[in-house]
Amino acid sequence: MISLLQFSNLGEVQLPAKPLHLAVGMFDGMHRGHQSVIALAVEAARRDCGISAVLTFWPHPSALFRPEDPTRLIMTPEAKAKVLKRSGVDVLITQSFTLEFAAIKAENFLPELKRHLPHLAVIYVGKNWRFGRGRIGDVSLLVQIAASLGLTVISLPRVRNEEDETISSTKIRSLIVEGEIAQANQMLGYPYFGEGEIIPGKGLGRTIGFPTLNLNWKPELMPRFGVYAVKIFGGEQIGSLSAVANYGVRPTVEDTLEPRLEVHVLADCSFNAGDLVTVEFLQFLRPEQKFKDVAALQAQIEIDRDSAMRWFGSVRQ
Repeated sequence: MISLLQFSNLGEVQLPAKPLHLAVGMFDGMHRGHQSVIALAVEAARRDCGISAVLTFWPHPSALFRPEDPTRLIMTPEAKAKVLKRSGVDVLITQSFTLEFAAIKAENFLPELKRHLPHLAVIYVGKNWRFGRGRIGDVSLLVQIAASLGLTVISLPRVRNEEDETISSTKIRSLIVEGEIAQANQMLGYPYFGEGEIIPGKGLGRTIGFPTLNLNWKPELMPRFGVYAVKIFGGEQIGSLSAVANYGVRPTVEDTLEPRLEVHVLADCSFNAGDLVTVEFLQFLRPEQKFKDVAALQAQIEIDRDSAMRWFGSVRQ
C-alpha cells in the first residue's frame, strides 16, 4: 500500500486476506518508544507479505473517567496520522474510546479484535500496556489469550534515552509544558510541531518592522508561553524557513485569554493567509513577558530575532 489507509473504528475495517501485524496503544506523541514497537510490526509485515496496522484510540480514556481533569494530549489524531505515515504503516485504525468500548472485559478484548480483524496474526505492544475493563489486562494475560486464538504477542520494554531516562508520553508532556523543548524533541525522535491555517492578524508586527504569521492552532497540551526558534513548513514549492515564534497571550498589546502562535520568518516569506503550515519547535529562547510599551516590545523582538539567528548559526556548524 502506498498511502495510509484510515478507519475511524474497528467495525469499519475491511482489509485484504493477508497476515495482519497490529501495533496497539494510545501512542500519544509517537515518541521513540512507540516508534520501536511500530517499526517491528512494519518490518515483520513486509517480510510476511502482510499488512502493518496501528490500533489507537480517541479520546484519551481519562476524558471519560476523569472529565474534570483529563490528560492533555501531545498530538491530534491528524498529527498522529502524519507521523505514522512517515513510519511506513499501511493502516491506521482510530477507535472511538466510548463507555461501551471501555466496558469490554479483558478476556474478551482479543476475541473482539479477532472478530473484526479475521486475518490478525501478530500483536505488538509495550511491556507495560494494559487493556480491558478496569485496565486489569496485562501482557501475560494477553499472551495467554492470544495462544488460545492462534495469535502471537510481541512486547517491548520501555526505551531509554542517552541519559538513561525512561522515555514516556507523561515525561514528554511535562517537558513541553516546562519549555524544555529540546529535551522533549530528543525523546520524541523528531521536533514537536503544530499545524494550522494562517489567519489574518491586526498587522501590529508589520508596523514595528516584524511582520508575523498568525496560526489557527489550538493544542490540547499547551507548550510554555514564550519565544522559540522554529522552522515553518508549507508546500513543497516553499520548503522550510527558519523563524522565531511567540506562543502566548500577547500581554503587552492585547493580553488575550486565548493563546496564539505568531511566527516571524527570518528571511523572505512566501506564505499568505489561508496557507496550511507546520511549525516545528526547536529551541526555547525566553518566557513570555509584559513590557511597559510597544517600543520596549520592539527592542526585545530585535533581541529575540538575533538570538534565534545565532542559535540557527550554531546548529549549522
